[in-house]
Formats: sequence, C-alpha cells, structure tokens
Amino acid sequence: MKHIFEQGDNPNAPTLLLLHGTGGSEQDLLGIGRMISPGSSMLGVKGNVSENGAARFFRRLAEGIFDEEDLIFRTEELKTFVDESAEQYKFDRNNVIAIGYSNGANIAGSLLFHYKDVLNGAILFHPMVPRRGITLPDLGGTAIFIGAGDNDPICPPSETTDLAALLQGASGEVTLHWESYGHQLTRGEVLEAAKWFNTNYVTN
Repeated sequence: MKHIFEQGDNPNAPTLLLLHGTGGSEQDLLGIGRMISPGSSMLGVKGNVSENGAARFFRRLAEGIFDEEDLIFRTEELKTFVDESAEQYKFDRNNVIAIGYSNGANIAGSLLFHYKDVLNGAILFHPMVPRRGITLPDLGGTAIFIGAGDNDPICPPSETTDLAALLQGASGEVTLHWESYGHQLTRGEVLEAAKWFNTNYVTN
C-alpha cells in the first residue's frame, strides 16, 4: 500500500496508523497525529480503492452503503500491511493506535470489528458502523475515542450511538465527543482527542 513512515523520537509512544477520508492521501493526517502525540512514529497509509479518482479504503455501493465483501477484503489487506510494516520499520506491533477520519475511521472501526488485539486503541473521527449483525471480538482494555457531529449529514447521530453501543458491548472503553460542525473535522475535536490520548497512554 502507498504509505509514508516517519520515525518518532519517543520509543515508548504508540505508533500512529493514520487513515485519511475519501479523496485524501497518506500525508493528510500527519499534522493531526503530531498534535495528538508529537513523539510518536507515524504510519500514514493511502487507500487502494479509487472512486472516480478519489482514494478510499474500500468500495461503497452508494452514500452510506458499504460494499461488505470488499470491506472485509480491504480490512484484511490493511491488517496484513500493518503487520508487515511493523517488521520493516521495527515498531511495536502491539502498540499501534489508529487515527481515522470518515472513510479512514470506518476501516479502522472494521479492524476492531474483525480482529482481536489488532489495535491498542483508536481515534475515530466521524465514523459509521462498518458492519451489522456480526459478533465482535473481545475489546476489553481497548480505549476508543469517537468524535462526531450532532448535525452530521453523512454520519447521522444514530450511527454514532449505534457504533458506540456495539463497541461497548464488546467491552471496548468508549469516549464520545460531540460537536456541531457537520461532517467537518475540527480543531476542537482533535484537541479533545489529544486530551483523551494523554489520559490513556503513557508516553514517557
């Protein structure tokens, strides 16, 4: 997968897996990653799917309707890529936190839905429920921050609360932060995510 890796200067800090929104690139969330954990190594990944020239992590059939078969395949593809990257770049595979926005948040959520211990935590900005009607792995000990808009036209509040409930039902430790700026990723929610990160992760 096309990607960028930046070595951090704090070996104890989690490696951040950065996953862009539709039409983004592997560099999109580097600045946000630095705001949240300045000393972390950063692995920015570009989605392998093109939707009319816009990069995505998996196909969709329409707005809000995912191609479930492709989602499962691409989720496995991303997991394998992170596994291989940990060997290549020598970072701790057990200390990876995903930061995803929109489509990137959805693929990060899908990792949590499909694989036990795949992430040490996740920051999901404006995510939807990746799949329904499946049994999630045990997420005990996995901290998850969700940033959402109470007036988001793409990801309605019911999607957010459903996702939080499903993650909590699998013993995930969910923190939910609401704003009123639609689907926009705001500085305010990034700062809240940074507070959450500093509370949950020791990086000294």
